Amino acid sequence: MTGMRTDGTSRGGEYPRLWSIVLSGGNGRHLAPMVAQWLGRERPKQYCTFTGTRSMLQHTIDRADRLASPEHRITVVDTTHCDAAEQLRSRSGRVVVQPRNCDTAPGIYLPLTYVRAADPSATVVIYPADHFIYPETEFVQALRHAVWAVDVLKDRIIVMGVRPRGQRLDYRHIRLDRRLGVYGAHALWTVGRFIEQPSLQAPQVLAGDDLLWNTMVIVARVDLLWAVGYKILPSMVRLFETFQPAIGSARESRVLSTLYDNMPVRNFSTDILEHLPHRLAALDVPEVHWSDWQSPERIVDSLRYIGKVPLFPLQQVGVA
Repeated sequence: MTGMRTDGTSRGGEYPRLWSIVLSGGNGRHLAPMVAQWLGRERPKQYCTFTGTRSMLQHTIDRADRLASPEHRITVVDTTHCDAAEQLRSRSGRVVVQPRNCDTAPGIYLPLTYVRAADPSATVVIYPADHFIYPETEFVQALRHAVWAVDVLKDRIIVMGVRPRGQRLDYRHIRLDRRLGVYGAHALWTVGRFIEQPSLQAPQVLAGDDLLWNTMVIVARVDLLWAVGYKILPSMVRLFETFQPAIGSARESRVLSTLYDNMPVRNFSTDILEHLPHRLAALDVPEVHWSDWQSPERIVDSLRYIGKVPLFPLQQVGVA
């Protein structure tokens, strides 16, 4: 795969069979005290604008729309998210409201059911809505390479990884194994191991230069995601299969609500991906700064890195 295409401009709808899933169903518990102190009310971090004029969710949507058509975007929100309607009002695409938060596995398979109903042979890019990424143009180019790679390696789920900046014991890590090929500046690797909770393991588990931070931005074919989900969490996937015929009908909302009465709480990374190293590949994105903003200090660190000033007062949230 060395020497694959590296051309292409950033434009929405670049890939007609590509869909975007934007995960905005979380409640941002780590930053909740800081946000409440700053805004005077609770607001999940993905709906906050920490600098500039766009929220984290709006940044994510704009990033997704550079590759796939906005009409092929499904955004998942929670019933408690009063900010979602306002921020998504002027956006096309579909918004799906999950009846309750059952962690990331149902959070992904719910919108995946909608994509599967529309195009079961599609490719999807899954974006968490609450991560910081800079520069976005470089990351979108890496995603473009991942989409091309999925066209060749139809039996692989590709996870986007970035080079660590320091040690983060609360980040998921990927230990690389064998290089599959090169797409421009980005190397594609098989995965030797997922390291889900490094803080619970010996410090040397994070030693070596064959590690990436796992961004949990994922590129894969719908049929592969469905097959591995059915193999590992069959009862959950069967629930979504019973829901799919109701999509677009007058009973859709009622069936979905009933479905979640029996929905298990499962994590996509620990309950599915961790069991599939032979099905995974990692795309190394070395030139991108990525951070999972779980503290005010990380927000300030990232914004200072790109020369920006946060909108919240530093003293108010206890940051020097």
